[in-house]
Amino acid sequence: MEPLTEHRLVSGPVVYGFLRLVRVPRARQDALVASLAEYCRSHELQLSGLFTDRVAAGSSSAAFTGLLDVLALPDVYGVVAPAMSHLGPKTIAAERGRQIESAGARLLLVRRPSPKPSTVSRRAPVHRTRSGTTRVVDAES
Repeated sequence: MEPLTEHRLVSGPVVYGFLRLVRVPRARQDALVASLAEYCRSHELQLSGLFTDRVAAGSSSAAFTGLLDVLALPDVYGVVAPAMSHLGPKTIAAERGRQIESAGARLLLVRRPSPKPSTVSRRAPVHRTRSGTTRVVDAES
């Protein structure tokens, strides 16, 4: 039986990865790189490069400056990071996020921030699953 679709290499939107790796073992670094590559593959993005920040503190780093430089190139869609924490501590990450967006690029996070507790309705019934985890069920469904 033949596949229903053709499998051809299609160049997707160009993105660049950014990792903040301060005192990270090689195995963790390899896993993070693999997760970015898989995210890009599954979302049909073209991972064109990876910038790695190894600076423990401070808002300016050579890696982030290089990232901002490539965001000025034509046809760059955005930046992929495992989580917001890879942009740095909260205040630095927020500023870096604004810089990425002001460059006209999108910030794509593999792991989105968890919802704030106030977004969950306190009146919704709570059901326990077999694994012991708690799940909130929408009362309107």
